[in-house]
Amino acid sequence: MLRVDGLFTEYPNEKGEVVRAAQDVSFTVDEGRLFTLLGPSGCGKTTTLRSIAGLERPKAGEIAVNDRVVYSSSKGIFVAPNRRGFGMVFQSYAIWPHMNVFENAAFPLEVRGAGSVLRFGSAARRTRLSRSDMRERVMRVLTAVQLDDLADRAATKLSGGQQQRLALARALVMEPALLLLDEPLSNLDAKLREKMRFELKRLQRELKITTVYVTHDQSEALALSHQIAVMHRGRIQQVGTPRDIYERPASQFVADFVGNTNFIDGVVVSCAPHADHDQRSCVVRSEMGDLKVHSAQELHHGDRVTVSIRPEDVELSEERPAGDNVWGGRVDQKVFLGEALDFQVAVGARTLFSRRHPTLRTKIGEAIFVQLRPDKCVALKVS
Repeated sequence: MLRVDGLFTEYPNEKGEVVRAAQDVSFTVDEGRLFTLLGPSGCGKTTTLRSIAGLERPKAGEIAVNDRVVYSSSKGIFVAPNRRGFGMVFQSYAIWPHMNVFENAAFPLEVRGAGSVLRFGSAARRTRLSRSDMRERVMRVLTAVQLDDLADRAATKLSGGQQQRLALARALVMEPALLLLDEPLSNLDAKLREKMRFELKRLQRELKITTVYVTHDQSEALALSHQIAVMHRGRIQQVGTPRDIYERPASQFVADFVGNTNFIDGVVVSCAPHADHDQRSCVVRSEMGDLKVHSAQELHHGDRVTVSIRPEDVELSEERPAGDNVWGGRVDQKVFLGEALDFQVAVGARTLFSRRHPTLRTKIGEAIFVQLRPDKCVALKVS
């Protein structure tokens, strides 16, 4: 298990200004889980990852893996990166061009004198591997990443996806207590990146290795993670499962950053407890009229809020549907995407975005009904 508690990192930029890259960052990652740090450039996610790896020394906080403290400002502990026993894969795979696949994967064992960390404890205990044992271990890892049949191939003859898997194999061959991945798919083209998401997910699930993954790609985070921490300006805004982050964002930033959404500003008219004790049912007065919504926040009459509703939850129909949150509108624009149609629908002075199945054939300029399901409308307090 990884525990990060109260991590604080700051440094001067080229202008001499103080950059607070991580501010009171705290989270835990259970053994065998994949935890993603998600956020825009400059939010502190890579600084946090590098602090865990020991490549940066924070100003304050504590980091521990499997109950072993590798950094603590209060206890004066800083374990060097090469003694932490972590595996790390960067954006650049740094494959050795003069080595073949097997030699690249075996390199970490070679440079450590053919030694292997047996247990991550107060002192690193190593055992010398024989050549046959080393080969067995390397081939086992290459098999896991589906490169065993390419063991003798020159590294320069690998595709981008194969190089990415080789970089993973090189990190895994030391059997690390923790795997750290810094945007490892960012250099791949879109189709290969999507394929490698499945490969990474399969590999992580099969090996059950505790992993911290850094990305700015929301789709990547949603597809891969057991849990996600959304970061902004050095702080964690929300930690939750991919479904929680997407369906129940805790702030306007999270709702806006993770996926696409519609925002409707309004004022709370009333709120009441909901059957789901973590939620409240509210009525919000907006420019479109009164909206029935849900919220996990404590809201009161008169509070200013913005209501988030995802495009796939904006339902469209040519016949007026039964239920709440129904308005008449007009199709302003639509874009055919193959598996879906993106609509822009004008409702009074507002334009709502909706993603529907291509079987909906309403033409531009024609009337259409819009329904916003109350359980999918999330009210977020405006600070």
